[in-house]
Amino acid sequence: MQEHSKPSSGELAGVAWRISTKSDNGGGSCVEAGPLADGSGRVAVRHSHRPDGEVIVYTRAEWEAFVGGVKDGEFDFSGTSG
Repeated sequence: MQEHSKPSSGELAGVAWRISTKSDNGGGSCVEAGPLADGSGRVAVRHSHRPDGEVIVYTRAEWEAFVGGVKDGEFDFSGTSG
């Protein structure tokens, strides 16, 4: 497992946060993600209800692997307990 450093407030200043259109707008748990404005291709992720809370930053390759897994159904939990 790769360790991720905590981003500085300066790195997060220009993030254009986005919430999935599939998110529960009724107050449920949501995540926001957005690219860092430094041109590195890194993507920041945070809990939308805690914008001042912890932020994890992923490399572009990590983010693309995650998105690819989502599209391939790797994280579909239907039919499982927990």
